[in-house]
Amino acid sequence: MKEWQIKGDWKTIKGKLKQNYAELTEDDLVYEEGREQELIGRLQKKLGKSAEEIRKMLDKY
Repeated sequence: MKEWQIKGDWKTIKGKLKQNYAELTEDDLVYEEGREQELIGRLQKKLGKSAEEIRKMLDKY
């Protein structure tokens, strides 16, 4: 299975996420290359969405 990666500028994506989901904090949006699954897990807990929903949401930004 191919590893999923965030595409695009993380600062731009992070800004859009904060606009759409005011409950997200800076700690929720910490991203390090190669640790995408940790980010997805934090967003899942905070937003109550599945991992696939989170991936699709991030891909559209």
